[in-house]
Amino acid sequence: MSFLFLFSGFQACVSYRKRPARLYQEVLRTGRTFDAGIVPGYLFDGKHWDTVIKGRVLWAHHLYEMGIIRNIIFSGSAVYTPYFESKIMGLYAQKLGIPAEHIFYDTLAEHSTENIFYSYQLAKKLGFKALALVTDPFQSSMLKGFTRRRFATEIYHLPFMVDTIRKLDHVDPMIDPSSAFSKNFKSIKDREGWFRRLRGTLGAFIPWEVKKRKAGPL
Repeated sequence: MSFLFLFSGFQACVSYRKRPARLYQEVLRTGRTFDAGIVPGYLFDGKHWDTVIKGRVLWAHHLYEMGIIRNIIFSGSAVYTPYFESKIMGLYAQKLGIPAEHIFYDTLAEHSTENIFYSYQLAKKLGFKALALVTDPFQSSMLKGFTRRRFATEIYHLPFMVDTIRKLDHVDPMIDPSSAFSKNFKSIKDREGWFRRLRGTLGAFIPWEVKKRKAGPL
């Protein structure tokens, strides 16, 4: 599926075009860089990368190549399909040329808020201080309040620019997804009802007591 089709709706909303460009230009203007970029996962069907995965990974690669992010934390468990979302993104990132030693994985998160929480915990363990959220404009917008209110250290947002990603739409590396396969997989749809999944999306099951006790500022 082409990015032209997927993000035609985004183009109708000015904020999805102007905000990513403004945030990116601010980084370029100030020369700001980040120890790590947090990239939330998305489901993988076992055959092809979804356009959402494609956009996030290509943008992370672009930021890495520009020297804006020095490392990448891919986040995502095996949620809807038997593939760890974080590991799938890591396989694609390596095919694009990002060294494995600069890629790290959170395999616990099952919801977008958990992507941020568990990646933040991992960043602290790794000694990363300056963090950026690297994702699509829609998810970035949805998580603005969450990242601003719930963490002692700023998590800067770097949503991808649709026009830039469209230019890279031809990039289509092939991976062997077998190493990202979860043998004991059970879909979240079989484990949880719709309302519980919604609560999870809102961060209801994040173990904040761990953050209060151990995390603190980065």
